[in-house]
Amino acid sequence: MDRTTTVSVDGMTCGNCVKHVTEALEGVPGVLSVSVELRAGETSPVTLVSNDSLDEAAITAAVDDAGYAVVSID
Repeated sequence: MDRTTTVSVDGMTCGNCVKHVTEALEGVPGVLSVSVELRAGETSPVTLVSNDSLDEAAITAAVDDAGYAVVSID
């Protein structure tokens, strides 16, 4: 059964930002899909689908490497 993880990300303002975050998170082991709800100038929810639990440190590192900040992971 697929698992859903929601990551709140700060700093995204446009479609290019969404592209960078999506590509970074697609590289995290176990991530099957990434869906971003852009809220420009606010915290944007990013939904990750996986088969198993994801490594929160890897998620945070991927977002950081893309130039954005993780606020929370649920």
